[in-house]
Amino acid sequence: MPRRKKHPKLPNGYGQIRYLGKGRRNPYGVYPPAKYDEEGKAISQPAICYTDEWLKGVGVLTSYKAGTYKPGDERELAIDDNTDENIFVQKMLADYNKIQGIESEKKEEKSPTFSEVYEEFYKFKFESKKGKKLSYSSHRGIRSGFNNCEPVHDKPFASLTLEDLQQIIDDCKLKHSSLELIVSLIKQMYRYAPAHGYCDETMAAYIIQHIEISIADDDENGIPFTEDELKILWKNKNDDIVEFILIMCYSGYRISAYENLKIDLDNKYFQGGVKTQAGKNRIVPIHSAVLPLVKHRLKKYGCLLTVSDGAFRERMYITLKNIKIEKHTPQDCRHTFSYLCEKYKINENDRKRMLGHSFGKDITNKVYGHRDIEELRVEIEKIPKNV
Repeated sequence: MPRRKKHPKLPNGYGQIRYLGKGRRNPYGVYPPAKYDEEGKAISQPAICYTDEWLKGVGVLTSYKAGTYKPGDERELAIDDNTDENIFVQKMLADYNKIQGIESEKKEEKSPTFSEVYEEFYKFKFESKKGKKLSYSSHRGIRSGFNNCEPVHDKPFASLTLEDLQQIIDDCKLKHSSLELIVSLIKQMYRYAPAHGYCDETMAAYIIQHIEISIADDDENGIPFTEDELKILWKNKNDDIVEFILIMCYSGYRISAYENLKIDLDNKYFQGGVKTQAGKNRIVPIHSAVLPLVKHRLKKYGCLLTVSDGAFRERMYITLKNIKIEKHTPQDCRHTFSYLCEKYKINENDRKRMLGHSFGKDITNKVYGHRDIEELRVEIEKIPKNV
């Protein structure tokens, strides 16, 4: 029995032509390139068409890949019996590559660079919003973030990946505050870009969600309260300002986070955070030492922070002076929490979790390190009451 003729191999990603057996008027099924789901499994694709000749299938795939195929085109294809398959396939591929080369050049011409998208975004942000003037510092921050994105200035915006953008941040040797400006700019640009056709919405959302600063906040300068100062604070816990200072010292959030902090008294935890991806929406158990203070404050005011950051800061300075404690800032309360965690041997990874510090390149803890509230509570309660 004669063997079926072996046809030339098509390039990977070109599509398939399957022989479906005898007894068919059109025994060759012509199928588009495979698609895959998120787990890498092939998704079944319907046939483009069916042909009576293998070579017609090649012609269909070529026009399909070039975007010119219309249903029924295969009936117009004429294949001579003397046609050399190898020559025919090579010619089809050469024609296709020529078409793709021209289209790629056109696409490259149309695809604006990161710098060009930035200039449009800058005008949109600062010049097109009638009646709303942004501060000089806003202008300066945006410009600074752009200047530090130099490695991608001339790259087509649509070609950039999360890895390209994350590399800028990871390689930058500037302070944390400068890195924050880069991240802020990237997020703003990727909120702007999809609506103007510069990138896919899914890609933009992915970049916004995952771009981050992987080093500790080096400009969080501060001095923790000493144990003697903490004892003075506890003696004055009935003072309205001192009450909130103690809550901050035993929970570690930045003062601005307390404005929108979720407080679950039933399960005794805080949830919230600001500034970094690692810091947002993190959970910190309410330490038993300050739980009565939290309940009292919520019952009295309905919230923890009753005034603006700036107003509280001024009242804090006056209160500390009155009770004979050296000047401290609200940020020093965060440093105090970190100091207490370290002093009383709280698990280092849990200290990072509760402070909202990034795990950097420690992928194991960053991705797989999960701790429930009670496990964190065991750690935080290592800090004794009324230190």
